Amino acid sequence: MSSQAQQAREALGARLRELRRDAGLTGRALSSAVGWQLSKVSKIEHGKQTPTEADIRVWCQHCGADADVADLVATVRAVEAMWMEWRRILHSGTRRRQRTSIGLYEKARQIRVYEPSVIWGTLQTPEYAAAVLRTGVDFHQIPDDVEAGVAARMERQQTLYRGDRRFSALLGEQALYTRVGGTEVMAAQLDRLLVAMAVPRLSLGIIPLAGPAEHGVLPGEGFVMFDDQVVMVETVSAELTITQPREIALYSKAFMLLQKSAVYGRDARTLIARARSTLY
Repeated sequence: MSSQAQQAREALGARLRELRRDAGLTGRALSSAVGWQLSKVSKIEHGKQTPTEADIRVWCQHCGADADVADLVATVRAVEAMWMEWRRILHSGTRRRQRTSIGLYEKARQIRVYEPSVIWGTLQTPEYAAAVLRTGVDFHQIPDDVEAGVAARMERQQTLYRGDRRFSALLGEQALYTRVGGTEVMAAQLDRLLVAMAVPRLSLGIIPLAGPAEHGVLPGEGFVMFDDQVVMVETVSAELTITQPREIALYSKAFMLLQKSAVYGRDARTLIARARSTLY
C-alpha cells in the first residue's frame, strides 16, 4: 500500500476512534458489544487494518453516529483504490488509460479542470498530445503506443461538442509558456486555445502568474472534477482517485477560489496572444 493510502487509512482509524470516545465507549466495551476481538478495534483505530463497509455501519450504529456512515463508507471504498501507480495503470501503454477517461467524461454533466503548467488534454492538438504522451512513455518506460493514445485522446475531445455537459477549465499562465513539442507545435496549440474559447459549453480561464494567492488558495497539482462524485489528480508517480465527499468539497472550494483569480474573454485572449508572440 502506498504511503498516501496508508495515511488515509490511519486518518480513517483516527476518526473512528473519535466517534467511539464521543460515545463514551472504551475499545473493550465496543468490541464486546459488536462481538469482535479487542485487537480488531485496535488495529482499525491505528490504521493497521482497513474496516469493511459492514464494520463501518456496525461501528457507527453502536456509537450513535449513523449520520457519518455515508462519508465513512466512501472513505473505505477509496482507501485501497485511491492510489494507483502509473506503471500499473499504463502497463499496456497509453491507449487503455485514455479510453478509460472517455467513460468518465461521457457520464459527467459538469466537468471542472485545473491545469497549472500544461494544456488540458481535452484541448490539446494531436501533435501536442503526442509530445506529452511520448514524455510519459519515455519516463515510465512503458509500451510505446503513442499513436493509439493520441487517437483515444482526440476521441475524448468529442465530449466538448456532444451531449449537454458543461466544462469549466482553468489553466495556469505557465501552461502557455511550457514548451511542449517545439515552436511550431506550441504555436498551433495556442491557436487551438483561441479557437476553443468560442465553444459554447466551455468556460476557459487563465490564471495569471501573480494571481492565486490573494484569494486564499495556492495552486498545487492539477485535477479534474467529474460532477461532485470523483476527482482525479495526477502526480509524477501515481494517479489519485478521490471519492470521499469531504475531500471533494475541498477541491470544489479550491476551484471556486482559483476561478476568482482567473481572467476570461478578451483578457484571456491577450495572455494567450502574448505567449504566442514569444515563440518567434
